[in-house]
Amino acid sequence: MAIDTTSALSSLPSGIMTTAQYNAQKALTPQNTTMGQSEFLTLFTTQLKNQDPTDPVKNEAFVAQLAQFSQLEATTAMKTSMDSMVSSMSNDRMLGAAGLMGKQVAVPDGPVQVTDTTVAQGTINLPAGADGIQLQVFDDKGILVRTQIMGAQPAGDVTLTWDGMDDGGTAVANGTYRYVATVNSQGITTTPTVNTYATVTAVKSAGTADGAMLLEVAGGKTVNLADVKRISN
Repeated sequence: MAIDTTSALSSLPSGIMTTAQYNAQKALTPQNTTMGQSEFLTLFTTQLKNQDPTDPVKNEAFVAQLAQFSQLEATTAMKTSMDSMVSSMSNDRMLGAAGLMGKQVAVPDGPVQVTDTTVAQGTINLPAGADGIQLQVFDDKGILVRTQIMGAQPAGDVTLTWDGMDDGGTAVANGTYRYVATVNSQGITTTPTVNTYATVTAVKSAGTADGAMLLEVAGGKTVNLADVKRISN
């Protein structure tokens, strides 16, 4: 004799689900896998209400559970306090970095801005000095426009200057350029990073856990504040 399962299921009382329906609903319900302060307190009070009167919870176990509750409460309060402190420090960093707006900062491999009146300078660090330096200037398309040769230099920071002319002696157009320095020291050739002075145009948060701040400078480059080597008016 065949059994009509459809009729059997439809005859179930309201509020009663089949196993398949229960599993489907459970899969759609977010499962909380952590116990917070509210859940712990509910569990603790439920345990007290339903304990066996003839065999109540021993004092040692009761005290241990209270200690766990106190520890949970203290941890929750500490987390809230830490989150507040991190947020406050982030705001302080933003306000501090905002003071750099309009100032010149040394940006690693930064843009070289050329205007009608100025050409951005650059600096390189030479721990052992140099027997000679070749400075190349490239335009924003990567085309070499000028090559300059500098003589021997002492150890320390060396300033790189360019007069804004190309190799033919013609003033280049206003815009963004790039310095590349090649250093010869004791028979070894290196290309140290050129730090170029650029004007800070904007400040923003990097959105990272360490609260890093980013500086936008004229020429379109963005640099981490931690990478800035020098600041000038």
